[in-house]
Amino acid sequence: MNILNSIYLRRKNRVVLNSSNSKLDTSDLATILKNIESLGYTFSPELIESVATLSLPEASLFYSRLVEDLKQALGANVKYTPMYPNFPIQVMEMASAELYLNAIVHYLGRELGERVLPQYATENRPALADQIKLTIIGLGTEAELIGIFNNLLTANTSFTPSDRQDLALFAKTFPALLMKMLPGEIGYKENLAFIADLVLRYCPCAEQLLTPYFKTATDVLRLATAMSEGDTSLAENTRFRNFSRPERRLLLALLERCGAITEDMMRHQKRWLRLGERLHPSEYKKRYPNCDRAFDILRNHKSFATFNSRVETAYTESRWDDALSLLQTRPGELARKLDFLLRSNSNTSEVINTFEQVAAKVATPVLLQLISHFESRNDESELRVFFPKGNVAKAFAIDHELPIIDESICQMVVDICDRILMARFAQLPTLGKVYVDEQLKNFPVPFAQRSASKALRQLARGSRLTMPDGDTVRFFIWWKEGVVNNIPTNTVDIDLSAVIYDGDWNYLEHISYTNLKSEKYQAVHSGDIVSAPDGASEFIDLDLPSIIKSGGRYIVASVLSFSEHPFCNLPECFAGWMIRQDATSGEIYDPRTVSNKVDLTANTTVTIPAILDLESREILWTDLSLHREPSWCRGNNVENNRKGMVLLGKAMSNLKKPNLARLFRLHATARGEIVENIEAADTVFSVDRGITPLEIAEIAAQYLV
Repeated sequence: MNILNSIYLRRKNRVVLNSSNSKLDTSDLATILKNIESLGYTFSPELIESVATLSLPEASLFYSRLVEDLKQALGANVKYTPMYPNFPIQVMEMASAELYLNAIVHYLGRELGERVLPQYATENRPALADQIKLTIIGLGTEAELIGIFNNLLTANTSFTPSDRQDLALFAKTFPALLMKMLPGEIGYKENLAFIADLVLRYCPCAEQLLTPYFKTATDVLRLATAMSEGDTSLAENTRFRNFSRPERRLLLALLERCGAITEDMMRHQKRWLRLGERLHPSEYKKRYPNCDRAFDILRNHKSFATFNSRVETAYTESRWDDALSLLQTRPGELARKLDFLLRSNSNTSEVINTFEQVAAKVATPVLLQLISHFESRNDESELRVFFPKGNVAKAFAIDHELPIIDESICQMVVDICDRILMARFAQLPTLGKVYVDEQLKNFPVPFAQRSASKALRQLARGSRLTMPDGDTVRFFIWWKEGVVNNIPTNTVDIDLSAVIYDGDWNYLEHISYTNLKSEKYQAVHSGDIVSAPDGASEFIDLDLPSIIKSGGRYIVASVLSFSEHPFCNLPECFAGWMIRQDATSGEIYDPRTVSNKVDLTANTTVTIPAILDLESREILWTDLSLHREPSWCRGNNVENNRKGMVLLGKAMSNLKKPNLARLFRLHATARGEIVENIEAADTVFSVDRGITPLEIAEIAAQYLV
């Protein structure tokens, strides 16, 4: 299991370590601990005791792997060489003319095929003045480590890219164990497709084992998509690969046993037609006649009345009773259409009664979203925010123009959902005495995680974290040119920017390659580097007291690919931020001060990792990866994207989503007794103890059932 320690460390800050019969010299153990401290970490007493039983070669191997993992997570595995080595004071004190000339020479060098940077001696820097709180790495167990993968297999939300990577490594390393761990049901269909593909790839003779999991044609379509390394959410098109004859027979056999498949296939007609070109169903029409008939209808555009067409016709003709009768057979669809039905149908009591009859069959995430939606349904809000599903973290904001729904009606919906969830959670094992931290209201329930970036500290989009002590926020990026999929990237120019707004989202100032420093707001950029053959880095320092004093409240950090290379096409690119108490002390990059680091891998050219709210001293985790909007001006820089950033900033800072405090209180009330004293609790839900917002897989598997 030690091969999975990288995953265990990243997810739980724990490692598995098998004790040896040796004894490590005290000085060697002290050296390991001292070196780990330089990265902001230390060991728990139990881990120290276990490491002390290793031989020197065993301890050296454990230490080297641990340090490699920590450096990778923190971004400390690369060399940071900003344009101005004595940042930030050097830039603040330098004349604007000298900054301008240095930039011009650097840009001209790129045109001539040379990388020309100004040459300045690196001055000695005083020791870091910040008080560092070390993160404790604990001694874990194999049972808890395996539990991570159990949680992933039963998660009731979409996998993150990291989830998929971790499960793939587990399946490849322990295929027999994976087969034993498969749950009786995998409810989240995107995840089912990915898991089934892993099983088929690494577990021999697994076809019969998988058959019961596939119940609809779309389940089979997702599997074919996963086998072709495509987007199992079906938000993006997939180029289906050529399947072997056994694979074709497997997919058709799964499809055949799904029963009435034609209507389901028509929902994704174009995809099925493309897939049919790979499956050749007519070759097997005697063995799989149901499949042959369905493909015949799709190919030849034969008439077929679908559920959705009947519902839409009922809407159009104002036959609300018929619409409700149809939707009642599909509770999830009814739940998603509930707001529309309540604002369109004058007989709201009938809508409520119909929903109440089928609410017990609606999935937990949907009920939670209904609670959140109807609790704030009539709140005054300028914008409504939507996150389309898919592999890219996109957000759309539109004017909030929904008509009012009577508050009593909204409360009825909330009460129904509360009752259903309480009854559902009451069937789960008792939690005993439960403490629920009210700060968890700042953390959304982790639903759509498919587009979440891999980060040092993984959170649900929209989470609000209290800022650590310190007056300076230092943003950083690092990227590298090279070869990806045998295609050279050529010159890559990535830009780090920060925009300052007041409390009403009026623009005050920006710091970017076009404006390296601001005297009024005491903000400064380390210099614009436009190529990275060996890696390049940029930094921005923002003095928070000076910004607050001058009327600033929000800071939007962004990373833009000026050369318009999508981040996914770079060998490596990441961003992060530090909170510094004294910006002039310590190295420019010090891993001990890193608050978070985010890997940029989306198929986009703009990302907004975080927004700072200086009034509440909170960091809003946005993790948005965006394409330029068509209305934005030519040129991918912060000035031309300013309007879109204001729109998204307003939307994200006023986001209304189900929060963890509400979810955990429902569980606590249904399954235990809520207590106010954390020390008296058997089960703890809090920001930094017990079940925390970082335990995304555990929350998805055990609390969204």
